[in-house]
Amino acid sequence: MISNGDGMQCLLAYDIPDDRLRTKIAEICLDYGLKRIQYSAFLGELSHNRQQEIMQKIRRKIGKKEGVVHLFPICERDLRLRREIIRRAHPR
Repeated sequence: MISNGDGMQCLLAYDIPDDRLRTKIAEICLDYGLKRIQYSAFLGELSHNRQQEIMQKIRRKIGKKEGVVHLFPICERDLRLRREIIRRAHPR
């Protein structure tokens, strides 16, 4: 997932107890081109303006409901240092 444009790779993670609201936040992330990497975590390229835009949109969607959202810009150097373990369950 190396940057191809003027954006920076970003990790967006959230903790939102309301199921319906959590689904709406996930849809916003997908609309912005982020890819789900965990149930409540997304990764993808966002320009500085798009970072501000998505956070404003999420803030408005959450309104007065309970929720925590983090957006971490990640430089290419640090992204290349990322380590992963991915194990998928095998169908029986």
